[in-house]
Amino acid sequence: MLDGWARRQIDPLVAPVAVCAAGAGLSANAVTLASCAVGLVAAAAIAEGWFLAGLVLILASRFGDALDGAVAGIGGRTDFGGYLDIVLDFVFYGAVPMGFVLADPAANALPGAALILSFYINGSSFLAYAAMAERQKLTTGVRGAKSLYFTSGLVEATETIAAFALACLLPAWFPVIALVLAAMTFYTALARIVLAARTFR
Repeated sequence: MLDGWARRQIDPLVAPVAVCAAGAGLSANAVTLASCAVGLVAAAAIAEGWFLAGLVLILASRFGDALDGAVAGIGGRTDFGGYLDIVLDFVFYGAVPMGFVLADPAANALPGAALILSFYINGSSFLAYAAMAERQKLTTGVRGAKSLYFTSGLVEATETIAAFALACLLPAWFPVIALVLAAMTFYTALARIVLAARTFR
């Protein structure tokens, strides 16, 4: 829901870094891989109870996620680059809740599982919609240049990162934060299914 606004805030910060990265010969795929690696380290830090370090690493990882697209815009976009970006985004979004689960299994296991399930269902609805949109030759620029058809929703990257950040600042509240985010994510998936029923009928 807030990704469009967030993109307008972040793009001016990312652009000069992308120029430097591309000028140094850094590929968009390398940035994507590095961003995912930093995200996995963030999850590991959270699992160890180092929540503030995890927060810093999450923000660094997501800055890299914005940076890879800007670098790709300079060096040239590829289908594999778009594919890699999407797959590793899902790796990141599953790893962070798992970090909280490992930090306190007794309190966080069920809320964490509910959140990961909601991500799984929402991701499936997103990717299936994109596949059908491609089949029907639909196009959209709702979130700028993307590798596939992008449908917006109540929960997008910005809301998810905000929830992760809040959980790092208030780790004891992770169960509540996870369940609220899961409910919002389930709603997003349901809304996309309804949209698909109207669009592809």
